[in-house]
Amino acid sequence: MRKFDVIVVGGGHAGIEAAVSAALMGCSVAMVTMDKHAIGRMSCNPAIGGSAKGHLVHEIDALGGMMGLIADRTGIQFRTLNKSKGPAVWAGRCQSDRKLYSVEAERVVSNTKNLEIVEDSVVEAFEENKKIVGVKTAKGEEIKCKALVVCSGTFLNGLMYTGFNATKGGRFGEPPAIGLTESLVKMGFVSGRLKTGTPPRLLKSSINWDILEEQPGDENPEPFSMRTPKDEFPYLPQLSCHITYTSPEVHKILEKGFDRSPMFTGLISGVGPRYCPSIEDKVVRFADKERHQLFLEPEGLDSDLIYLNGFSSSLPVEIQYEALRKIKGLEDVEMVRPAYAIEYDFFPPYQVDLTLETKLIEGLYFAGQINGTSGYEEAAGQGIVAGINAALKIQKRKEFVLSRNESYIGVLIDDLVGKSTDEPYRMFTSRAEHRLLLRQDNADRRLLKYGYEFGLIPEEMYRDLQMREILITKSFDYFNQKRISPLAINPLLELKGINKIDNGEIIGKIVKRPELSLKEVLENSGLNDDELVIKLLQNPKALEQVEIELKYEGYIQRQYELVEKMEKLEKIQIPLNFNYFNLKTISAEGREKLSKVKPRTIGQASRISGVTPSDISILLVYLKS
Repeated sequence: MRKFDVIVVGGGHAGIEAAVSAALMGCSVAMVTMDKHAIGRMSCNPAIGGSAKGHLVHEIDALGGMMGLIADRTGIQFRTLNKSKGPAVWAGRCQSDRKLYSVEAERVVSNTKNLEIVEDSVVEAFEENKKIVGVKTAKGEEIKCKALVVCSGTFLNGLMYTGFNATKGGRFGEPPAIGLTESLVKMGFVSGRLKTGTPPRLLKSSINWDILEEQPGDENPEPFSMRTPKDEFPYLPQLSCHITYTSPEVHKILEKGFDRSPMFTGLISGVGPRYCPSIEDKVVRFADKERHQLFLEPEGLDSDLIYLNGFSSSLPVEIQYEALRKIKGLEDVEMVRPAYAIEYDFFPPYQVDLTLETKLIEGLYFAGQINGTSGYEEAAGQGIVAGINAALKIQKRKEFVLSRNESYIGVLIDDLVGKSTDEPYRMFTSRAEHRLLLRQDNADRRLLKYGYEFGLIPEEMYRDLQMREILITKSFDYFNQKRISPLAINPLLELKGINKIDNGEIIGKIVKRPELSLKEVLENSGLNDDELVIKLLQNPKALEQVEIELKYEGYIQRQYELVEKMEKLEKIQIPLNFNYFNLKTISAEGREKLSKVKPRTIGQASRISGVTPSDISILLVYLKS
């Protein structure tokens, strides 16, 4: 009988991060996946990043994860979103070559030391005395393990719908995973059903590109990973995406198929993603809108397929076809594969702890869509946390928990555990109360120390960060004291059409003017021989950080003060075996929710839906006494 330290179920984005991180930390790991060539396969949109999701990719990279590296090596368009807004919402997005992404993902996994790919499917998990001990596969093999990380995506009892036509499967052309849900339910876990969907794939040559609005990538694209050599990036030729729109005529055609929609007729019981709805859902929910934006995105450099982003659907094929051909640019379009919805099992995430270890079975971890999330990036963020914690547990080291004030991954997991979810959870910048501190540009400053501690980040990279941190701190303090003369800076102010200064002004203050960049100010400061200024101008990454911290100094300081207040509540621990039902003065709903979630701290307890400030006050008094 084979034995591994860690078994990872699934080769999707969560599975990749969980398996690779645990293996690099020195554990023997088996990744059990039905098809090794499907590792990292993009089930839906062939893209990585986007609003808030780009932040997650940078954080995964800072922890030593693989997603950013794979995206950089296989990206065919890179764009930074929200550049016209503040740095808190800047977000990288990359259109990927779908086939190459999977090829590169398989290469990364295959070349990772201590990691073995097992082409099979897990049908049963075994526990002894509430501790995981192994699994049984579809081929009948029993494999022992000390930790099991389930990253099953949409495969658990997956059912795909196009109209009334239902097909069993976890992804187009691939079978579902049968048996594991039932095995976990027998252990005492509660399962549910969720739904997601994917748009049709169109034939590139059948689209009238000449009348569509082009959307090119950035002229000087930025990679996701700090480990990607800038002089080699981008690796692949860059392509444009295109934009088109639905119309009232298209909406009327779609409405004709509502009586055959599995979503509207009750065939699908699972709840779909609120923030990425199907086209039929958009037509109903936003009936006042005359049109909806659609993006035509290439699936790859050598692919004939175009992904119609924004047209996810479960309507009958003939309705999809009729509606598509009324869209500008798609009048003669050929649909290679229709859109479909998929319903699958998940396990409401109040059943996992902040480490993503389940509360019921020791050594069992859930990561990705099994916890009710939607999106590759959300899955990968959970995967790396689960993989790291599985390795730490086996090595008898301190567990790893990310807080809300240091990462979007921390926000994601805290939301899942404390609030649970009955619909697919998607990350947004608005979910993070400290988002000005959690920018994608400073992910390394926040999280690289952990990646280094776990052996996932090389020492040289960590030492570089430490040196850069010294430069940033010195520069910030220096520019908040150093004055610039009117003689030096007024020509630049005049050129920019800004009011000139009569007296010397502190550099930190003058940089707060939105029209000015720190680089421009320093180059016109008369400080050309200043050693610190020279060093900073030679270090673009440090320069960017100093500029952001100077420009938004007041806002950043207020966020730090808020974090300090919240940390006082996070330091008040609650025993995990605390019996909330003994506190009769707490509301009945509060007692029920607190018992269900079993929060670690007063801070976590205060964020649980249904727990009132009064409940928290009573709990604080009881704990202090």
